[in-house]
Amino acid sequence: MVMETPITELFGIDLPVLLAPMAGSGGAELAIAVSEAGGLGSLPCAMLTPEKIRTEMQEIRRRTDGPVNLNFFCHVPPTPDTGREAAWRDCLRPYYSEFGLDPDAAPAGAGRNPFNEESCAIVEEYRPEVVSFHFGLPNAGLIKRVRDAGAKIIASATTVAEARFLEENGCDAIIAQGVEAGGHRGVFLEPDIATQPGTLALVPQVVDAVTVPVIAAGGISDGRAVAACFMLGASAVQVGTAYLQSPEALTSKGHRDALALARDDRTVLTDVFTGRPARGLLNRFVSEVGPMSEKAPAFPLATAAVGPLRSAAEQAGVSDFSPLWAGQAAALAAPMPAGELTVRLAREATDLLHGRMPGNG
Repeated sequence: MVMETPITELFGIDLPVLLAPMAGSGGAELAIAVSEAGGLGSLPCAMLTPEKIRTEMQEIRRRTDGPVNLNFFCHVPPTPDTGREAAWRDCLRPYYSEFGLDPDAAPAGAGRNPFNEESCAIVEEYRPEVVSFHFGLPNAGLIKRVRDAGAKIIASATTVAEARFLEENGCDAIIAQGVEAGGHRGVFLEPDIATQPGTLALVPQVVDAVTVPVIAAGGISDGRAVAACFMLGASAVQVGTAYLQSPEALTSKGHRDALALARDDRTVLTDVFTGRPARGLLNRFVSEVGPMSEKAPAFPLATAAVGPLRSAAEQAGVSDFSPLWAGQAAALAAPMPAGELTVRLAREATDLLHGRMPGNG
């Protein structure tokens, strides 16, 4: 099927459904499935080495002619704070003892890389149709190089002010990320997450504030939500959580099991895994150390010390220390192949927008 909107025209896709780039859970297989179904497949690059990005892009280009989005983080690497990182390890010491691990042997390091010269060279080499950014934008010189490589540029906004900034700095479309969304908040101008609007409030206000097309994100797991976003003025939707149970996703078994039991009131914003607010399902670590902790080092330096706990717990068959990223509408997601889900979202939304209500044929 084909569903024409300003976004489908801008990106050269058939359906206004974008795969959210979910670091750790999304790879070439998931991107290919969505692109082949007519949506926009995405490859999250923040946790991949340059060599791995190239390998994944080669596979994507080999198996689909559809457009693809390469996604990058744009955070400013923090100045290492040895005192804070030592205090963080001390906070985790009881859990290390529980698993027979040495907290003083915990690795250091960021674990997530911001967009830089090397990333830009990959964009210039593979020329993706779309490049998306999270946590703001890179510097103007890098933005120019991305545009000169032929890519459309999009980025996440969690407020109207952020949306205006992104348009003023060259974005071709804006992702309006409501607070319901799973994974990391794209905040880069206004750090107070307590005041962040939800998708239904944010989308129409962003639509009114900018002239470029708007992509709705957050709490979108079925055709009803897609239709609602279009009624509010969005030209496309970006969907993440609903794809986590697709067979093509890299979602771990523990994460899939947790998603199968998801409820509307079991997600929370937490910074204990990375040092930056992200929405996920409640588990032991989030409940006992967070959800928000002043002890967590600045993003992404909190990650390394949690890694050994996550590995040990997963080897024991539990997800107590795993980031179970999920949006508030996770319970509405029906497990199915990613291509089937892409078409289903568009078809259900089209039926609703044309007055063909469920059950009425």
